[in-house]
Amino acid sequence: MNEQTFMKLMQILPKSALSTAVGMATRLPAPAPLHRAAIKAFAKAYNVDVAEAEHALEHYPTFAEFFTRGLRAGSRPVDPGEKVVVSPVDGAVSQVGYAEHGRVMQAKGIHYTVGELLGDETAAKPFHGGAWTTIYLSPRDYHRIHSPLGGKITGYSYIPGEFWPVNPASVKNKQALFCVNERLVTYLDTVAGKCAVVKVGATCVSRIRAAYEDVITHEGKPGKVHRFDTPIPVEKGGELGRFEMGSTVILVFEPGRVKWDESFQPEAVVRMGRRIGEIP
Repeated sequence: MNEQTFMKLMQILPKSALSTAVGMATRLPAPAPLHRAAIKAFAKAYNVDVAEAEHALEHYPTFAEFFTRGLRAGSRPVDPGEKVVVSPVDGAVSQVGYAEHGRVMQAKGIHYTVGELLGDETAAKPFHGGAWTTIYLSPRDYHRIHSPLGGKITGYSYIPGEFWPVNPASVKNKQALFCVNERLVTYLDTVAGKCAVVKVGATCVSRIRAAYEDVITHEGKPGKVHRFDTPIPVEKGGELGRFEMGSTVILVFEPGRVKWDESFQPEAVVRMGRRIGEIP
């Protein structure tokens, strides 16, 4: 299927209903032999390293619990150093840069603003000119999201939206894709100043779950902005949330506070906890 045909199909596909149905199916308990067979087939098809899983496959009663699995202790060591920025996820770098005039690149010829991404122009202003990156999580990846630096969680914003795929065809053709899809934004105060960790939903990403409060997206809830009266401490590498099926994470920092490493380029494969930049 060529890209134009794919995009036309996605235009008419009931993406929200499909995502809800897929999510419900992944959370349904099933006879142990059936769900173990499904997990093994998925792991083989996508080359998932099941040896890293926190538990043996028979421990997971539903596919969703396997997909959002934790990892064995020591599987993702966090690079030390207060000024060392680490990847919040396993994945592949889609784009990376600095948000000049508050603009971020989605793909060649397609840009969007930080304000559109965060759904709030006031919240976006501190990030104009700052470092940003987009990291794509494939089905084979570990799907929990972690803090790139130590600091405090100051609040979050849930922005309802659509459920377009975030595959290369969509990224190259759908204008402001990451500003159209559902998002859960976690705001941090870190040793590098303010940081926004944007978790983007997609087709068949049934829910995004926060680790710091009982927040679950895609439940037919209206948008919500919340600021904590007492910010929640989080260490570098501390868990912020998880995708129930995979998607994309976007990091945004204040200007002049973070410098990306030269090796941190589009298509680079990253692992949670490994260095991607520094505080100059």
